[in-house]
Amino acid sequence: MVVREVPEPPVGPSDVLIRVQYAGVCGTDLHIWEWDAWASGRLRPPVTIGHEFAGEIVRLGPEAEASGLLAVGDRVTAEGHIICGHCLQCRIGLGHLCRRTQIIGVDRDGAFADYIAMPASNVIRLDGIPTEIGAIMDPLGNAVHTVLEGGGVPGSAVFVLGAGPIGCFAVGVARAAGASLVVASDLNPTRLELARRMGAHVTLNPATDDVVARVHELTGGDGADLVCEMSGHPAGHAQAFAAARLGGRVNLLGTPSRTTEVDLARDVIFKGLTLYGVTGRKMYETWLQMLRLLRAGQLDPSPVITHRFPLEAIADAIAVIKDGRAGKVILEIAR
Repeated sequence: MVVREVPEPPVGPSDVLIRVQYAGVCGTDLHIWEWDAWASGRLRPPVTIGHEFAGEIVRLGPEAEASGLLAVGDRVTAEGHIICGHCLQCRIGLGHLCRRTQIIGVDRDGAFADYIAMPASNVIRLDGIPTEIGAIMDPLGNAVHTVLEGGGVPGSAVFVLGAGPIGCFAVGVARAAGASLVVASDLNPTRLELARRMGAHVTLNPATDDVVARVHELTGGDGADLVCEMSGHPAGHAQAFAAARLGGRVNLLGTPSRTTEVDLARDVIFKGLTLYGVTGRKMYETWLQMLRLLRAGQLDPSPVITHRFPLEAIADAIAVIKDGRAGKVILEIAR
């Protein structure tokens, strides 16, 4: 990664040009920094990276302006998945699963820049939500999707397995949605402290706690009604299935780097579990849920933000993430 001058992005008829103020750094950017097998097989440099951001609209294409829905000066964020609108998934309301999805900062130029051009249909007005919070609504939306999919959260016992930034957000979402018990687990003490600040009733460390036994103990021997698997680690999958109650639900967001071996008969079928794979945010049901929670003051993700850096210090931002010393890291691009 290098910081360099590039041309201002062109603005199509239905696009808006956004002056980026804040951008979030996430695990995807770390994969790109490391240039691992996924990054080297997916990206086609040169490309401007970064897919979590918020800023101010400075120009609208004629079609975007004619709609009257957005205006110069609006503080906005955006859904970073650009979908085709024509495939089966798009036509049946599952646009977040579009088979032709292009992701900003991966498949097309992204938000670690002064300006980004976005289709107006992807742009979300913040309407009073702080711009810095707007910059992390992409990962926050992943947490909202993971926790709320399937319903039934009020009064339930929720186990969040993996307390990275999205896991910590999930703790806050579960509390906001009315869970009676929220348990979070992670090997990293810094992350467990952030989970506590987001409202976890109990935090567990697999290095010192029998996580599955403790979840069953805390739930009267039943197990969790909902397990949000955020780690993507095979050991996490095994714990998720074991900690879920009979007839419970496991929503899986964490992306494994290798194959997980599962005894489907024992762990899923005979337990009557419902499994759900989480991909991004539902367009735009998740956004509506998230906006309402934030505007109502029921959800405050700010405790998870631990570090802020200028764009030129991207190496320092990556370093604190790699060292496990950070929650959510923000780049301050234009304030």
